[in-house]
Amino acid sequence: MKIRHLITLMALVLTIQTNANGSPEGTSIGEFYRNMEPLKLEVPEMKATLEGADFGRHTTLDVQLTTLDAPLTTLDADLLATTDKWKPDLSFFKQRTNPGVKPYKFMDDMTFVGIPLFVAGWAIKSDKAMFRVNQKAEKGGKSNTQLLTDFKTGIDDYTQFFGPAMVVGLKLGGYEGRSDWPRLLASAGMSYAIMAGFVNVIKHTAKEMRPDGSTANSWPSGHTATAFVGASLLHKEYGLTRSPWWSVAGYGVATATGVMRVLNNRHWISDVMSGAGIGIMSTELGYALCDLMFKGKGLLRNDMVLDNTNPSFFSISMGLGLGGKDLEFEDQGETVGLKFRAATVVDAEGAYFFNKYVGVGGRLRVRAQSVKDFGDFANYVAIEPIDAWEDLQPYYEAAYPGDYGSSPSDNFDTYLDKVGFQSQTDEAWNANSPVTNINGIVKSDHITEFTGSVGVYFNLPLSDHFSLGTKALIGRSITQELDIDGHAEGNMKDISYTMGLDNRPGHKDANGDPTVSLNDLMYPNNTGEKWTDDWEYLTIGAKSSTSFGTGISLTYRYKSNFSWRLFCDYDYTRKDFTATYDPFHFVQKGTTSGAAYLMDLAKQFSTDEYADGLGLQAREYKTRKHMNYVTLGLSFLVNL
Repeated sequence: MKIRHLITLMALVLTIQTNANGSPEGTSIGEFYRNMEPLKLEVPEMKATLEGADFGRHTTLDVQLTTLDAPLTTLDADLLATTDKWKPDLSFFKQRTNPGVKPYKFMDDMTFVGIPLFVAGWAIKSDKAMFRVNQKAEKGGKSNTQLLTDFKTGIDDYTQFFGPAMVVGLKLGGYEGRSDWPRLLASAGMSYAIMAGFVNVIKHTAKEMRPDGSTANSWPSGHTATAFVGASLLHKEYGLTRSPWWSVAGYGVATATGVMRVLNNRHWISDVMSGAGIGIMSTELGYALCDLMFKGKGLLRNDMVLDNTNPSFFSISMGLGLGGKDLEFEDQGETVGLKFRAATVVDAEGAYFFNKYVGVGGRLRVRAQSVKDFGDFANYVAIEPIDAWEDLQPYYEAAYPGDYGSSPSDNFDTYLDKVGFQSQTDEAWNANSPVTNINGIVKSDHITEFTGSVGVYFNLPLSDHFSLGTKALIGRSITQELDIDGHAEGNMKDISYTMGLDNRPGHKDANGDPTVSLNDLMYPNNTGEKWTDDWEYLTIGAKSSTSFGTGISLTYRYKSNFSWRLFCDYDYTRKDFTATYDPFHFVQKGTTSGAAYLMDLAKQFSTDEYADGLGLQAREYKTRKHMNYVTLGLSFLVNL
């Protein structure tokens, strides 16, 4: 049977069955369908609820839709007026308040986190040292107390204003924040006025010298204080009400500003930490006073509320690094070294928690530790004040045996008289001296470590606002070297001499070697040429190494999505350091080859403990050290 016949038969059976069972008794199929009522579709009442509009923390808006045909674009005009439709806000003097915004009480928004930052800076401000690197080799010597470095940027002069620039730009663009124009301007003006008062009074009272020796107004840092006032403005106006990433941007740029002030040698780390503390405290106090004056007027948005107790976070941190402050090298019985200050530590850190207690994450850490004392490496290029002639005297005396008086001082004075170097005029000095200028240029006075680590994070809630934390990290540490260049210039000298070697029996020196005598020697004469020399005086670096870290922290969650954290971290790594030291490079450049050879031989007659056995060649030192670092700091967290 064909398929179409089968389908036709099935349709006929179904029709008969419907006629028998589906229609009222005595009614034909046609009459049944003609008498059917049309199908009615009942439309239920629809209710739309808009969450998170500009109506406060817990306000919702109910809109009744009675028909399917009512498009959303025909909603009430008042509803459209409250949406985030863009339009510039130029109402600088007109005050307005959005309905449903909860007013702030006096000191309702204070965290006091600026206080420990300021105190930490005050506590370490004595950990400073003056650098004297400019030394003109003239009679009596002239030196400047300053730190010269090739690193220089003017970006920090502009990044200090990043916060207020962003707030004003967003506000002008119609992007509503916490306050209207009158309240915003009052809060900002109050914050900057309080900061300026604190900074200027302390600067003129403390009179701390800057690292570059320019002025005695180093502590605290005004640039850093200004930057953190701006960051706190951006945090309060848009970070708390719009997106936490505005806060991250503000505090991140402010932290970078403080670090650049240190790298520019305009401030010590203590100045930056105290400046950051003053900036945060001043803004919180300025807003508290304006909350007292304005009460509920001029508020446009409430703080965001994040209904999430998960401790996942992203943070930026600034800290003080302790430990590992001495570095010594030993070679052939000789020990040389230098001392470091407390380190500047900046972190970016984040972790994802599976629950309230355990998570995984990572940390990027920059640890810059500057030199406090160059120690034995500061003797020939004038990192500290020296008389260049006195340091070179053993070489010249050894080159002219028997031509001097009975005492070393008479010897040198006699020599200076003979060659005319006793003149008090710069012209005579520059015309005759083999070395007319010698100084060091500190290209980097920091040993900087970049460490990337990953590991496990732990959290122990203590209350709704406080929790303890710890972590176990492993990572890799890369070191950027300390670098000092030398610069010297002078008059090219030549020395005429003949030497005799006496190896007859009985004519031996103390070591049993043949005696060497200078049979004919002339004083150094100008060749008529000038010389200049720039070279690597000292470099200290280390190989990359594995780093292990842990720590303990106390977190205060003062908003649903923002926290402050005090932490104490411990990090361990083993470093292989190498120091290349070349103090006498300029001597070879400033003399002819024959004179340089004689100077090199003269080292055996020197009584200078640093030059004895060193000669004129560069010296390399190596050491392996176990580095134990402790970091105390403060973190700003965005809870994710």
